[in-house]
Amino acid sequence: MRRPIVVALCLSGAVTLSACQRSPDAEVQRALKDVNVIDESNLSDIMLTVGDPEEAVSYFQRTAEQNPDRIDLKRGLAKSLVRAGRPTEAAAVWRTVVAHPQVTNDDRVSLADALIRANEWSAAEAELNKVPPTHETFERYRLEAMVADSKKNWKKADSFYEIAAGLTTKPSGVLNNWGFSKLTRGDAPGAEKLFVQALTYDPTMFTTKNNLVLARGAQRKYELPVVKMSQSEKAELLYTMALTAIKQGDVSTGKQLLREAVETHPQHFETAARALAALEA
Repeated sequence: MRRPIVVALCLSGAVTLSACQRSPDAEVQRALKDVNVIDESNLSDIMLTVGDPEEAVSYFQRTAEQNPDRIDLKRGLAKSLVRAGRPTEAAAVWRTVVAHPQVTNDDRVSLADALIRANEWSAAEAELNKVPPTHETFERYRLEAMVADSKKNWKKADSFYEIAAGLTTKPSGVLNNWGFSKLTRGDAPGAEKLFVQALTYDPTMFTTKNNLVLARGAQRKYELPVVKMSQSEKAELLYTMALTAIKQGDVSTGKQLLREAVETHPQHFETAARALAALEA
């Protein structure tokens, strides 16, 4: 009479053992899932920084389609589209992000950025107006400055540029934009000062060096500024200064600068040589 009880106990023990043996597997699966999430997060970061822009777009499109409820993947797709030079598509994706319950103020700022890149200034301004004034970030004020600039509201633009420059440790880009704004208004001395300041933060920005030459040329300062430059850059800057001089009627100075540009360039400087030949003819 005791044997069935023993068998039953053995069977019960087998079931319990089986359950205990399955538990580690479940833990392993959960651990693997966590690792996959970490790996995916790292891959997303790589795609948004050093990955090929078009490959990043494909990655985020595919992953977002597989996980339609994940707002982080939509953000990644929108950012990768901006990097790929497709701002109109990026703006469309950002609109789906701002319609999500987990939308943030940074998302609205990013939408405004994409709209500006797509030349939709009024829509960008409308989005920035939805961001509360307490959201004080570099990106927000950089875009506010650009919008004010587009409307020729110089006082407001200057205020926003100044705030933006103070909110980042790398203000070279915003200082360059501010300087170019000053240059288009006819304030060449103010522009020159801002370009010089921008180069103290990033001496490698050729665009800023070129803008600095334009600002100096507008004041008829036809000597190159004392900034770090390669031989090729020096030739290009001499060419820019030559054209500035010619446009202002200082043709003989322009010719001399073109000759210097041709002589300075480490290779044949076709554009400068052609301009010089046309003037001498």
